[in-house]
Amino acid sequence: MEPLYQQTHKQVHEIQSHMGRLETADKQSLHLVENEIQASIDQIFSHLERLEILSSKEPPNKRQNARLRVDQLKYDVQHLQTALQNFQHRRYAREQQERQREELLSRTFTANDSDTTIPTDDSLQFNSSLQKIHHSVDDLIGGGHSILEGLRAQRLTLKGTQKKILDIANMLGLSNTVMRLIEKRAFQDKYFMIGGMLLTCVVMFLVVQYLT
Repeated sequence: MEPLYQQTHKQVHEIQSHMGRLETADKQSLHLVENEIQASIDQIFSHLERLEILSSKEPPNKRQNARLRVDQLKYDVQHLQTALQNFQHRRYAREQQERQREELLSRTFTANDSDTTIPTDDSLQFNSSLQKIHHSVDDLIGGGHSILEGLRAQRLTLKGTQKKILDIANMLGLSNTVMRLIEKRAFQDKYFMIGGMLLTCVVMFLVVQYLT
C-alpha cells in the first residue's frame, strides 16, 4: 500500500502546482492544460479506490490510520476537482460574454449608404435578454456541478461504508448470505447514483436548449 500511497500523494502535490498554469496559459494551450489536470485527477480517483481496498487489508492496529490517510487524499483531490470545475465555469462564462458582446455589436451598428443607425432601445432589450439567459445558464451549470460532485462524494462514501460493514461482518462472523445482501444493496446504490447523474445531465441539456 505504501508505494501507491506515496505515488498518489506526489500526484496531488503536482496537480496543486499545475493549477497555477491555468491562470497564465494562453487560449491555444488552455484546453490542453485543463485536460492534463483532469486526466491526473481521474487517475488519482482510480488510485484511491485501490487504496481503500488495500487499507481494509491492513493489520487491525494500522487499519484506522491507513484509512485516515486515504480519506485525507480523497478530500484533497475532491477540492482540486472542484477548483478545476470552477475555473472551467468562469472560463465558459467569459467566452459566452465575449461571444454575446460580438453578436450585440454586430447587430447594433448597421451601416447604410447614407447614414449609420443605432437602435438603442432594441439593443438594450436584446442585451438584457442575453444577460438573463447568461445568468440562468450560469446558475444551472453551477448547480449541476454541485450535484455531480455530491453524487461522486456519496459514491466514495458508500464504498467506504460498505467496506467497513464487511469488516465488521467478518469480525462478528455473520453468514455469507447477509454479506451477499450487503454487497447487492451497494451494487444497486451504484446504479441509482449513475441514473441520477444521467438524469441531471439530461435536465441540464433540455433547460439549456430551452433557454437558448
